Amino acid sequence: MCLIVFAWRVIPGVPLIACANRDEYYDRPATPAGPWPDRPDIIAGRDLQGGGSWMGVTRNGPDGPRFAALTNVRAPGDFRADAPTRGALVSDFLAGDLDAPAYLERVALDAAAYNGFNLVLGDRAGLYWFSNRAGADQRNGQALAPGIYGVSNGLLDAPWPKVLRTKASFASLLLQGAPEDAYFEMLADTTRAPDLRLPDTGVPLDLERSLSAVCIEMPGQGYGTRTSTVVRLVDGAEPELHERVLQPCAQAA
Repeated sequence: MCLIVFAWRVIPGVPLIACANRDEYYDRPATPAGPWPDRPDIIAGRDLQGGGSWMGVTRNGPDGPRFAALTNVRAPGDFRADAPTRGALVSDFLAGDLDAPAYLERVALDAAAYNGFNLVLGDRAGLYWFSNRAGADQRNGQALAPGIYGVSNGLLDAPWPKVLRTKASFASLLLQGAPEDAYFEMLADTTRAPDLRLPDTGVPLDLERSLSAVCIEMPGQGYGTRTSTVVRLVDGAEPELHERVLQPCAQAA
C-alpha cells in the first residue's frame, strides 16, 4: 500500500477501521483480495511476482482476527534490487501464530536487510507500527494508543499533504457515520498538492507532483493506484475487507 488511514479504538464496537490505496506498476501481477486457496483463513490480495501481500486480515481464530498492512518508504537513493520482498512481512504475520510484539521482535532482527517499509499490524488486543527507517528509539515497534493515524511513503503521521488531507476527511466521515461508498470516494481523490507543500523524497519535482495525489494516475508511465480497500474489525463478528480494483484512467471505460 502507499496510503493508509486508520482509526484504532475510536468507534465503540469497531476496534479498527482502515482505508488504503495500493500504488503499483500496472504490469506487476497480483490477485484481487479474497480467501487464499492454500490458506482460506487469510483474506488478502496476493503479489504474484514477489510473493506475500500488501494488506490483509484473517478470519476469527482463538485470538480473534489479525490485520496487517505495509507501505514502502520512498528513498530512491537507498533502494537495493537484491533486498528481500517486503510483502512477506504481511503474509508471514497473517499465516503465523506469533503475537504482534513477538513477531515484531523477530522482524527487527533482519529489518535492515529490507528496503524501507512501514508495517502496521495487530488484532483486537493491540495495534503496532514498525518501520526500519524510524531509528533506534523504535527497535521493536510502537504500540498505538487509540486515535486516528495516517501513513504513506514516509513515517507514521508524517505531515505530507495527502496524509493530512485524507486523515481530516476520514475523521469527518467517521463522525458522520458515513456509508462505505463515502470512504471509497475519499480514496478516489486525484487532487495534487501545491508545490510549496510537497515533501522532498529524492525524486524529480514532476514525479513528486504526480505522487502527491491520494489516487495516483500515471498511465503514461505504467503506474498508479491499482486498488482501494476498506477494512473493519468488528467485535463479535468476522472481519470485513472490501476492495475495489481500479483501471488505469487511459483504459477506463
